[in-house]
Amino acid sequence: MAQPTEIAHEGSHAHSENGKAPIAARHPLDPLSAQEIEEALRILIAEKQLGESVRFVSVFLHEPHKNAVEQYRPGAPFDRQAFALLLDRNTQAGYEAVVDLNRKSVASFAQLPTGVQPPIMLDEFGEVEQAVKRSPEFLEALRKRGVTNADLVMVEPWSAGMYGTEVAEDQGRRRMRALCFVRSEALDNGYARPLDTMVVVVDLNKMEILRIEDYGVTPLPPEAGNWAREYIPNLRKDLKPIEIAQPEGPSFTVEGNQVEWQKWKFRVGFTAREGLVLHTISYNDDGRERPVLYRASISEMVVPYGDPREQYYRKNAFDIGEYGIGMLANSLALGCDCLGVIHYFDFPLIDSHGRVTELKHAVCLHEEDFGILWKHTDWRTNQSEVRRSRRLSVSFIATVGNYEYGFYWYFYLDGTIQCEIKLTGILNTTTLAPGEKPAYGVEIAPRLNAPFHQHIFAARLVATVDGPKNSVYEVNSASVPPGPANPHGNAFVAEETLLATEKQAQRRVNAGSARFWRIVNPSRKNRLGRPVGYRLAPGENCPPLVQPDAAVMRRAGFMSNHLWVTPYNPRERYAAGDYPNQHPTGDGLPRWTSADRSVENTEVVLWYVFAHMHVPRPEDWPVMPVATIGFQLKPDGFFERSAAMDVPPPSKACAHEKHH
Repeated sequence: MAQPTEIAHEGSHAHSENGKAPIAARHPLDPLSAQEIEEALRILIAEKQLGESVRFVSVFLHEPHKNAVEQYRPGAPFDRQAFALLLDRNTQAGYEAVVDLNRKSVASFAQLPTGVQPPIMLDEFGEVEQAVKRSPEFLEALRKRGVTNADLVMVEPWSAGMYGTEVAEDQGRRRMRALCFVRSEALDNGYARPLDTMVVVVDLNKMEILRIEDYGVTPLPPEAGNWAREYIPNLRKDLKPIEIAQPEGPSFTVEGNQVEWQKWKFRVGFTAREGLVLHTISYNDDGRERPVLYRASISEMVVPYGDPREQYYRKNAFDIGEYGIGMLANSLALGCDCLGVIHYFDFPLIDSHGRVTELKHAVCLHEEDFGILWKHTDWRTNQSEVRRSRRLSVSFIATVGNYEYGFYWYFYLDGTIQCEIKLTGILNTTTLAPGEKPAYGVEIAPRLNAPFHQHIFAARLVATVDGPKNSVYEVNSASVPPGPANPHGNAFVAEETLLATEKQAQRRVNAGSARFWRIVNPSRKNRLGRPVGYRLAPGENCPPLVQPDAAVMRRAGFMSNHLWVTPYNPRERYAAGDYPNQHPTGDGLPRWTSADRSVENTEVVLWYVFAHMHVPRPEDWPVMPVATIGFQLKPDGFFERSAAMDVPPPSKACAHEKHH
């Protein structure tokens, strides 16, 4: 069997295998190297005389202005700045800083408004668990439930949010709400036995328990839910190997962070908050570099749970804005997470004490066969042609407590771009009392409930379809009313409507009209006289199921529409605003678009919001098979004809095949 292969690589940020120092940044959009992050911290600590009470939430590239990037030419000097987010635990104040790495100075340093909380730091999850397990009050609550070994208890902190129901002692505090589960042995699946009749509220700055909310005692579910290989003795023995081999190597090339593959060119970036970011995506059309997207990322996600009971209704995690999905990224394993001839990108991250570590194999780049690209057989002439599809996959995977999220961007031979998110991991569970039937979930094992919930993602797409100035049209298909224009009742049409302002561009998907959106460049016409364009084609989607006045809707107002269009503003980066953690009323898209700015023939950003409704099944336990959700960007008048006609046949036997 052909073995999976890792190809040697060098990046602006990556340690080479032979131990050489990292290569200096080659492009303004290269992520910060480990040395640049360390230098930024040294400058910041020295100039601002930061003490031991200051924690570092994140440090990543302060991206240069779009115009500066588009005007950059290889070899020219460019600015390098670091964006740092800090928290002073003594003063309970957060700070934003920009460090100029060229001038070795702090370019800006600003305190966040009172009450605005930076995201939860990865270290705080572990610190909360330690603080909780030290508490005599917690140990007493465990004994009340028959749990005598605290070492077997999983303490899982959740962001506390802001719901308008906080007690007086919560005001102004940086908090988390810890849910608890108990293992029967060290490697047991704790999610099989939720201790969900207690919630531990923790002050993060003081790392002390504020209170334990006690909702009574319910006997634990009776069954284990173990999933590790040592617990599965009877594995299938008839699954034969599948060989994936590229004896001549891959068809892509990588130089630093720039990738070229089959007429596509783009740059790979990574931030602690968003994880994978793609920059300057373009397509080489017969020697002409044609831009499609300037920047593409998943800017926010929220997971509203549907159980209204007191201990559950606050389960509405903003996994990007409250935690930082990049901070939770996995180090991918060759032959397991990715298969084939692989190029990996490594990225440095920091912990809250400013220690820089290299996240090895954070992003995986490889090619995949994807079935038939196009095929036709002419029965009159016995001609038959087929081409196989191939796609380039760029991906990373993050673990957020019980869930895993795989973020995939695919590039196809016909000019299509696809974003796909794969959801797997372990369901968040609650305990059912003996004889209780779940009202807001599904019993997935005896007396073990999995609540109904949604996973809602917001993609941020900075459009540059054949140039910087674009417009967006909505396309709806509709039946033609009976009458002279439709005498036989069979007529239907596709109607285009310009979305000229931000409020006009607040739209939802509509399967009944096969709705999609066209991003066009009004100043570029194809040979048929239409503006060149790309189509945003929705995939699976649904509306948010919380009420319009629910607290989570106030904080995540971007959920209220599936499409938003805004004029490009580099400060408008995240769908729920910069700081959703404990934000009471929300920020982001609803506030920005209230100005109803023009989005016609200008630099625009499309925000596509897509939701997966999870009605759990017993088959989702103990580990969920992957569910997928996403969208596509397909050329729509961008090319003069199919961009896939020049793809060669897979073999001589497949070309001009005759049937007799």
